[in-house]
Amino acid sequence: MKQKIAVVGSINMDLVFKIPRMPLPGETLMGHSFHLVHGGKGANQAVAAARMGAAVSLVACVGDDANGQSCLHALQKDEINASHVRVIPDCATGVAGILLDDEGQNSIVLATGANALLDLADIDCADSTIAQAKLLLCQLETPLASVLHAMASAKQAKLKVVLNPAPAQKLSDQILAQVDYLVVNETEAALLSGLAVCDLATAQLAAAVLQQRGAGVVIVTLGAIGIWVAAPDQAYSLPAFKVEVVDTTAAGDTFVGSFAVAIAEGMDLCAACMFAQSAAALAVTKLGAQTSIPYRQAVEQQLQNK
Repeated sequence: MKQKIAVVGSINMDLVFKIPRMPLPGETLMGHSFHLVHGGKGANQAVAAARMGAAVSLVACVGDDANGQSCLHALQKDEINASHVRVIPDCATGVAGILLDDEGQNSIVLATGANALLDLADIDCADSTIAQAKLLLCQLETPLASVLHAMASAKQAKLKVVLNPAPAQKLSDQILAQVDYLVVNETEAALLSGLAVCDLATAQLAAAVLQQRGAGVVIVTLGAIGIWVAAPDQAYSLPAFKVEVVDTTAAGDTFVGSFAVAIAEGMDLCAACMFAQSAAALAVTKLGAQTSIPYRQAVEQQLQNK
């Protein structure tokens, strides 16, 4: 039986430029190619959760433009419930400009568009859907007030909350105390902990600070190094899968969405992290955001072959 997951977050159209290297200030650089890819952290994580086998509902906003219609169509293809995605008249759908170099690293510029208009009323309209879910998954590409309202609704319904605080911003101890699973990369861990994070040792220190501030389980993702996992009763590292990197754009989103499904299904923490690691590793081997997110069969096959 599919576990129900509610996602509150963003929907973007990604404009991906494949380039040999990052341009210098004032430089015009000839690129290799250009691609339009469906993205946005909320939508990406929703797609990852759906492809891992969950019944996913997304609460979000798009504009009444061609990008918005295209993004909605993509969600429908992944059988994601988009009945709580509000279409805003005379507004642009969120857009991300992504520069992707030959090493697979990226730089991203966001124009939030309709994502900035997700409000408390949108959350209230989805209240019963959130309450019926097993778990709530949030990020920070939409207004913080709306995210907090959704988290409060989830807590009232006794749901677990997974928060991926990206893009990074400062959060109070009171907010972190509402988070059962906090998934952060090096940048986010550093901003929230006040410590520089660059390896497993510094990730361990940062995770301890975030737990002291109120977060439950803290997972620090470190790219090719792997992850640091800090639970109330244990802490350990897990290595990354060794793969050929093509594009890291949706690796984090794939990890978070896959992790949420594993937790909702009752996997233990270590197994859930390995499941998410496998999914993220497969994602970096392909170009784009949602185009790179794997399906469960491939994730489980890679785990069996490890």
